[in-house]
Amino acid sequence: MKKAFFQALRGLRSNPVRTLLTTLGIVIGIAMVITVLSAGEGFRSFIVGQIETFGTNFLTVETHVPPTTKSRGTPGQSISSSPASQAVTITTLVVRDVEDIKRLPNVANAYGAVLGQKVVAYKHVTKNSFIFGADEQRFYIDKGVLAEGRFFTREENLAAAQVAILGSDIAADLFSGEEPVGKAVRVGELNFSVIGIYEPRGSFGFNNQDQQVFVPLKTAQKKLLGIDHLFYLVAELADERLAAATAEDVRQLLRRNHGISDPAKDDFFVQTQVQALGTLSQILIGISFLLIAIATISLVVGGVGIMNIMYVAVTERTGEVGLKKALGAHPKDILWEFLFEAVLITLTGGIVGILLGAGLAYVVAQVASSFNFAWKFSVPISGVILGLGVSGTIGLIFGVFPARRAAKLDPIDALRYE
Repeated sequence: MKKAFFQALRGLRSNPVRTLLTTLGIVIGIAMVITVLSAGEGFRSFIVGQIETFGTNFLTVETHVPPTTKSRGTPGQSISSSPASQAVTITTLVVRDVEDIKRLPNVANAYGAVLGQKVVAYKHVTKNSFIFGADEQRFYIDKGVLAEGRFFTREENLAAAQVAILGSDIAADLFSGEEPVGKAVRVGELNFSVIGIYEPRGSFGFNNQDQQVFVPLKTAQKKLLGIDHLFYLVAELADERLAAATAEDVRQLLRRNHGISDPAKDDFFVQTQVQALGTLSQILIGISFLLIAIATISLVVGGVGIMNIMYVAVTERTGEVGLKKALGAHPKDILWEFLFEAVLITLTGGIVGILLGAGLAYVVAQVASSFNFAWKFSVPISGVILGLGVSGTIGLIFGVFPARRAAKLDPIDALRYE
């Protein structure tokens, strides 16, 4: 078998260009698999990091289009994140719901929020920005750190005061080195006094908090958006182990408040952080499987190419095989020689593919980091094992048929072949 191995190496070295081209299909397929697995792991760690930064002892309630409201929007989507929000307005989630949820046994605190988009301007600089309106309880739950200034108070919220806290990026864009606190910025048609600047916070999901303007809830509702309902609320749990039970308590409470007897007609959606992470993980797994399936097609095509090339190699070396058999070579020796060739081609392609995939994954991580995503670069050991295992298996599967053909050649006929 050792001799067959070195004979296989000699056969591969005799035609290096063909060997290189034969491995390309395997290289591309394995590189795709490694890139997908590595990028998937990076995205998963990013999402988990974001949720852990915010905390896992929370649940959210979003406005939601009931499935029965087919003509008014897209079923099963939340108003705050769905394009259907332009056609459907659910106005039943209100401040009273937040106050009632605060009274539940396992709820430590809660706040309501709205989100809108306005032009924010200072002197000649203008920016389109998301305006985040929430009551003062948010500062006890989402414990962001201010670089300077202060948070707004309960009294300012109740009075719909025109005060604002700026994200770090929009503050830098608007003021370009000036001291923002104490200055006035124009939000929509109104002037707001800047009372604070957040430290850089990065993105939560795909929502860049550093580009947002934070104002009191009443101010956002009455003066900027002209509404009196909420888009969503966040509740902090005293014991996150009771998250599922508390979520059900919230559902029952909101159904009573909103006069809903049929759960299928819920105009809200309750989700814990653990559920959110599970949903995102399932989506990520599904996307990864889809991309790996596409990469598998490349591997199969590469395997067929290897089989064809090996048949060509058997044909080209028919006389050589006949001579070896005439000199006493056993059919198993011939079988192992050609099988080793196929496996060496695929394993080499697998190793190169792993290195290429790791390089591509590193590029993805660097690009993500350039957009301020806390992206962790890693190449899962499972991906490396999978890459080597798949490439070796393809070599065995697609190499065994040409190898058997070579092993079964009649030495007399093979010597006569030209």
